[in-house]
Amino acid sequence: MLVAMENIEGVTVAVVGSQIEADLAVGLLRSNGLRAVAIADDAGGLDPALAVTDGVQVQVNPEDEAAARQLLADTEKDAS
Repeated sequence: MLVAMENIEGVTVAVVGSQIEADLAVGLLRSNGLRAVAIADDAGGLDPALAVTDGVQVQVNPEDEAAARQLLADTEKDAS
């Protein structure tokens, strides 16, 4: 299945420690109507340990930044 790449002018709203955590955050944002992507510098998936040192960025469009930050903060607050 071919999936079209999203055209996102990214603003980083979170940097997390793993691809799994980034995928969860992206899923949360997308399920709330925001366009989001996870970006990791892990040598194209060949060296996942690189993402641990630099983290995985969660990015959204600039116009979605405030809503994304609020949603992530609310979720973090509810988790504690």
